[in-house]
Amino acid sequence: MIDKISYCICCLVFTIFFSISATAQTSEQKALESKRERLQQEIKEINRLLFAEKKEKGTVLDQMEALDKRINVRQELIRVTNQQSNLLNRQINVNIRSISKLREDLKILRNDYANLIQKSYQNKAQSNRLMFLLSSENFYQAFKRLQYMEQYAKHRKKQGEDIIIKTNELATLNQDLVTQRKTKEQLLVENRKVKNELFNEIESQKNLLRSIRQNETKYTAAIAEKQKEARKIDREIERLIKSAIVSTNKKAGKSSRTKFVLTPEAKLVANNFSANKGKLIWPVEKGIKSQGYGVYSDKLYPGIKHRNNGVTIATDQGSKARAIFEGEVIAILTVPGGSRGVQIKHGNYISTYYNLSNVYVKKGDRVGVKEVLGDIYTNRFDGTTKLKFYLYQDSNRLNPEDWIYQL
Repeated sequence: MIDKISYCICCLVFTIFFSISATAQTSEQKALESKRERLQQEIKEINRLLFAEKKEKGTVLDQMEALDKRINVRQELIRVTNQQSNLLNRQINVNIRSISKLREDLKILRNDYANLIQKSYQNKAQSNRLMFLLSSENFYQAFKRLQYMEQYAKHRKKQGEDIIIKTNELATLNQDLVTQRKTKEQLLVENRKVKNELFNEIESQKNLLRSIRQNETKYTAAIAEKQKEARKIDREIERLIKSAIVSTNKKAGKSSRTKFVLTPEAKLVANNFSANKGKLIWPVEKGIKSQGYGVYSDKLYPGIKHRNNGVTIATDQGSKARAIFEGEVIAILTVPGGSRGVQIKHGNYISTYYNLSNVYVKKGDRVGVKEVLGDIYTNRFDGTTKLKFYLYQDSNRLNPEDWIYQL
């Protein structure tokens, strides 16, 4: 009796452990699959927005950055797919152990059930139930015998039901195992394909590097021109922000030149904006981040550093820039020799949308979230359409990737 109780306890513990483990792994698998699908979609968008057939390929610097972007995403995709494959291996091993345990349980249950049936038949042959009751010495003994017969019948029924349940569980696990093995094989095939594509892209990058080294002057000139343009835009953005701070504070009778003095209404907008950190919408309806925020080393000459004070988003030709939050237009940028831009104040936060060919708003306009601000400029030489997006709190730069949802 003690052995059977111990066996039942072990079965219960195993079932609970397996259930928790399976739930955790299923949740992790779903998260990895979601991430893998997102990376696959990002590769498609990179191919469509940065590697479409163009009449001209643009500067070697743009080509290098675009190629590097795709290589990085493919490497991340391979890493995620490997994680999925390893997780499936663990799930397959758990299922194999579970199948072995269920087979043992089923064998024990069938043996017990066979013994019950045999004893039941023997008892039936010796005397029927009625005679068993009538032969009782008193009413109390008859009542206890009736209870025993009912419990015995329930136990037989329960044993039969347990056999059916365990059989079904075994069939389900076997089917799961077949499915998991097929999924794992599919992941391995996809991973081999992605690795081959990655190898080809690394070779393309090497070829591009060789061509750049043969014409180093042209490459460094492209870098210098790009850095000069970025500095010009940054200076104009920060000049307009400081001008807006001074102008706003002057109306309020304050003299601060670095921070906005907020009215109760402006403070409410700022608090709402801050509360949405990490959840703000993209400044375009559809696109990919082609260059992130901050300082990064040049791929060919690591000693050369590039700085992006915002983020660059590649999108489709004809796309519009849209407001990420409600606010007031405080400036329209016009950089000499460059494109146009819009600055919106959200309390004491300022979002800037640069590289627009047409602007639909004017200074002083109140705009709502998702309101269209202008057309994003399409480069007539390489065909790319890119929005440069910046975010500030007062006169301090912020990383837009911390504020925009999954940027």
